[in-house]
Amino acid sequence: MDESANPDPNDADATPDPAPEAGEPPAGTVLRRGWTTGACATAAAKAAYEALLTGDFPDPVAIRLPGGETPAFALALQDAAPGWARAGIVKDAGDDPDVTHGALVTATVRFGPVGSGVTFKAGDGVGTVTRPGLPIPPGEPAINPVPRRMMREAIAEVAGRLGRSGDGRSGDVEIEIAIPGGARLAERTLNGRLGIVGGLSILGTTGIVVPYSCAAWIHSIHRGIDVARAMGFDHVAGATGSTSEDAVRALRALDEVQLIDMGDFVGGMLKYIRAHPVARVTVCGGFAKMAKLGQGLLDLHSKRGAVDLDWLAGRLAEAGGAANLVAAARNANSALEVMEMARAAGLDLGRLVAAAAWATAARPLAGTGIALEIVVFDRQGGLVAETGLRTVG
Repeated sequence: MDESANPDPNDADATPDPAPEAGEPPAGTVLRRGWTTGACATAAAKAAYEALLTGDFPDPVAIRLPGGETPAFALALQDAAPGWARAGIVKDAGDDPDVTHGALVTATVRFGPVGSGVTFKAGDGVGTVTRPGLPIPPGEPAINPVPRRMMREAIAEVAGRLGRSGDGRSGDVEIEIAIPGGARLAERTLNGRLGIVGGLSILGTTGIVVPYSCAAWIHSIHRGIDVARAMGFDHVAGATGSTSEDAVRALRALDEVQLIDMGDFVGGMLKYIRAHPVARVTVCGGFAKMAKLGQGLLDLHSKRGAVDLDWLAGRLAEAGGAANLVAAARNANSALEVMEMARAAGLDLGRLVAAAAWATAARPLAGTGIALEIVVFDRQGGLVAETGLRTVG
């Protein structure tokens, strides 16, 4: 994952990493797109392969993306010796807050055994897959299928253009991808939880980074579910942030693999689970996030909607709150203040918020028979309310 969560201002339950929302430009700003690690690795591999064949590095080097675009990349590194060549590209993520922006992506290309085809190796800072459920099997470098295909196509294009495609050896190469410092950068991603050890993943399905699209985060949610299913777990828990994640892990005695850092993307997680089912799903978060879910929002990002204090006041009235308390709730500064009002009055507002959140979360799972529960925590990770697991009909 190249991006990480950002809290709603109303809610302290959030992952602590740098965020797409932090410093987000004003609405209407034209944002510059960037290039994925997969595109950079492909450009570096193509340049290194051409240098291996000819002794000369193409600079800039153009590649073809899956959508047909043909961007050109300037080389930041050129090195060669008998039997190998290495090229490097500095990743430009455009205006996206990507942890790999500015990282050097290198490819070292060597001839492989005759008949071996194109093979891949994880260099410094690129991870290795150790758990099942990912698109790449355990033991392989964490270079995803589309970047692998792009590199193979680039090798074939160069070999064909240089008249080397029929010499019996030119297509048999080992490509070693490295991102110096990638192991440190990977600590800011979910790679460790997914069983990718030693560094970053080489990602990208289009080659293009769309600013603030959170595509890498959604990718990590999907892969987390895939890994949990492949390892035989029938229960996953999606948390809005680190506080609720720690709390639900202790509450339900869950393995790390069962924890899904869904952030604000409740709907995205549940829609994927509908297509790739598990028997039991827990959705958990802080009071404000779960209130927004109860209001009917499946994307809890603050840009999609704020906590509706009128809605919360209505739930407070439903819980038996006096008229003056309900009026005060409508004029409160935050969801937290409303929750504290309810607590002071001995009213179980959390139970009603959890029930409403369950009804919203059940919509994407309708007809699946999956058991769903909502768990609400306070800022310290204390239990506010839980619905218990109930089958979605």
